[in-house]
Amino acid sequence: MLNKTLKVGADNMFMGEYDHSIDTKGRIIVPAKFREALGESFVVTQGLDGCLFVYPQEEWSEFVEQLKGLPGTKEARQLQRYFLAGAATLEIDKQGRVLIPAKLRAQAGLEKEVKFVGVLSKVEVWSKERWEANEDYGNMDEAAEHMSEFGLSF
Repeated sequence: MLNKTLKVGADNMFMGEYDHSIDTKGRIIVPAKFREALGESFVVTQGLDGCLFVYPQEEWSEFVEQLKGLPGTKEARQLQRYFLAGAATLEIDKQGRVLIPAKLRAQAGLEKEVKFVGVLSKVEVWSKERWEANEDYGNMDEAAEHMSEFGLSF
């Protein structure tokens, strides 16, 4: 398995997946390959599909600007609340660990085994069980065909 974090100009690109576990105090070791790109402090929030999203500060600021630019519709307000209400700034301790707030751990089903997944400008944090349950790539050809509508070619 190839696990790398690449720096592309000033932007960070995350990729790869790493398995870790939560200690008895609820702390998780951040994969060394992600630590430098995330920086000393970064933001964690509810993600989609049952995981958490982790953003470096600069990427988080860009994401918040996008949320600010949404129209004043009920759906937009719900989306803003979803991502901002539970968001927390985390700092890595000297052992490379972070304490993800209990509410976010519960929402993502993080109990013991955790999977960190690099996805472009953010890191997703999954419970190992949820990751394996969502790991169905059987229809990727169909999904890829739809993405060609957006200019993605293979």
